[in-house]
Amino acid sequence: MKKTIIGIFILAMAFFLSGCQEQVTPEDRLAEYIDHWNNLEFEEMYGQYLNEGTKAAYGTDEFVDRQLKLHEDLGIENLEVTFTEASEDTEWEEEQPADFPVQVTMDTLAGPVEFEENMTLLYEETEEAGNWFVEWTPSFIFPQLESGDPVRINRQSAARGELYDRNDQPLAVNGTGRSIGVVPEKFTNDADKEQLAELLGMSVDEINQQLNQDWVQNNLSQFVPFSKTSNDNTELLEQVLEIPGTMHQETAMREYPYGEALSHLIGYIGPVTAEQLTELQEQGYTENDMIGRQGLERQLEEQLRGEDGTRIYIDKEQEQITVAEKQAVNGEKIQLTIDAELQQVAYDSMAGEAGTSAAVDPETGETLVLLSSPGFNPSEFTLGVSGERYEELKEDPLMPLYNRFAQSYAPGSTIKPVTAAIGLEAGTLDPSEGLTIEGETWQKDDWDGYKVTRVHPEAPNPIDLNKALVYSDNIYFARQALEMGRSTLVEGLENFAFGEEIPYPLVLQSSQISNDGTIASEGQQADTSFGQGQMLANILHLASVYQPFLTDGVMHKPTLLLEEEDAQVWKDGLLSAENAEILRTDLRNVVVDGFAQEANLENIPLAGKTGTAELKAAGEESGQDNGFFIAYDSANPEFIIAMMVEDVGDNDGSAYVAGMVGETFAQFYE
Repeated sequence: MKKTIIGIFILAMAFFLSGCQEQVTPEDRLAEYIDHWNNLEFEEMYGQYLNEGTKAAYGTDEFVDRQLKLHEDLGIENLEVTFTEASEDTEWEEEQPADFPVQVTMDTLAGPVEFEENMTLLYEETEEAGNWFVEWTPSFIFPQLESGDPVRINRQSAARGELYDRNDQPLAVNGTGRSIGVVPEKFTNDADKEQLAELLGMSVDEINQQLNQDWVQNNLSQFVPFSKTSNDNTELLEQVLEIPGTMHQETAMREYPYGEALSHLIGYIGPVTAEQLTELQEQGYTENDMIGRQGLERQLEEQLRGEDGTRIYIDKEQEQITVAEKQAVNGEKIQLTIDAELQQVAYDSMAGEAGTSAAVDPETGETLVLLSSPGFNPSEFTLGVSGERYEELKEDPLMPLYNRFAQSYAPGSTIKPVTAAIGLEAGTLDPSEGLTIEGETWQKDDWDGYKVTRVHPEAPNPIDLNKALVYSDNIYFARQALEMGRSTLVEGLENFAFGEEIPYPLVLQSSQISNDGTIASEGQQADTSFGQGQMLANILHLASVYQPFLTDGVMHKPTLLLEEEDAQVWKDGLLSAENAEILRTDLRNVVVDGFAQEANLENIPLAGKTGTAELKAAGEESGQDNGFFIAYDSANPEFIIAMMVEDVGDNDGSAYVAGMVGETFAQFYE
């Protein structure tokens, strides 16, 4: 009896299950098929859901392999396939096809794709049982795609953005140069290869590698490029053409019209390296792209690069059908606050000496000059500098690849007007009160070995503020710093932005009071008052700290991009109008009566302050002297310029730099 009941139960379950199978609808099958589609499970779709007619027409290579490859090549992401369900009262008949509108959306390299196609399911009997199967064509990949139609990608390169100065002078622009190469069938002499290799900074092996490429060997009459150079490199171009089989032709090239003078600021572009590509591929970079490698070319890469355009299309015999298209967006035109002509004049005035210079507009904070000397030719790096040439630049004792304006240096006596301003505002320094100072050195009674040394003991007593600046008297400023107290000096320097990050588009080393921002002893306090000890100052900041003398106490944030809002107050209340006037008078006297007379021009009444900072390691009696001069036209202060030249000990010290600054003004206003 029990066995009979079990048998009846099994038969009932089998009948129930077979009834469930018979009730599978085309809608159910399509939902399963689309679920696989959204998960890119093309093998399951092909094996379990396509009807026999589709499989006979399209093999797995077209259905599975091609779709997977298109997804990879076209960067297809976010695929979403849906279908419009039939009404609830629809009755499906096995003899009739079941049609459903199918909606497909996806993102591609060329932008979004969205379409709707009608998908048909047919009922077919199989060995196991009958079921509904999909009738598929390539139009479900892209509309109007047919078997055998190639799907192609066309890339449209975006033009790189360009850099201009405040007067619309080009600083980094898209121009043309010359591509140097050979016609292989006319270039067969080994001696010629050696001569060309030497001219181009290549090896003969590198030339042979280029010539042995398959595409070259297949057509020996075509031009094979080896190197690029600028249009004005006429000497090289003429030498190249003397070698049989060589030629040069026009090619697109980044141009840097001001070359060395703006090299560290503007930087250069170069090919994307393999290492960079691993990080940047997701941003659309390819191995053929150029990228900013130094300076503003690197810092502003995102704005300058632009966005390449891409078109995906079906390439039929008689027409091209666009699937998706994203137009190229060129990089931005960016205008700097820099005055390129002033920068060129300042650079030329430095005559290749190692140093740096910066100039700012005192009323706005705009950067007019920012240079490092000596510079380098950015085109050499954009075109691909040879290993030999790179080593030559690296080994140059003047270090042309070293960006000095990004560093900070002991400012020496150029900081004395700032020390004076702090004392004037604190009320501890009376500008008319004279101090009696005797001899070359001075120390407090309770100091042990430390002494303050001055360079000009011939300064007549009593020494007031004006004489102290004219004679650059270290002892006077050391005593004034001690009088005002350590906390007043530190707070005053902090008010002038010492110890703060410089708000700027480029990374600049901050100016500092000391390594830890404090002053640990009276000796260090004295040293700091005249720009020695552990004090360091960035050249752009140095030019900026003289602004309050011309603006009655306001120092503006330094800006570099012309689109930035100018005259942004960085610090204010630094100096009263009365005290600013005192310092302006004294700084003019430094040029007329003091040790900056090399800058005492007949028609341009310059005012400013020299400085010499001695760099020596512990235990050394002497070290390298860096010379400084900061100046402005007292009658028409359109800009403040700060200049530093390294190792001026054999060149008349900071007076040597004053002469360079004087020449800059004379040449610029000529």
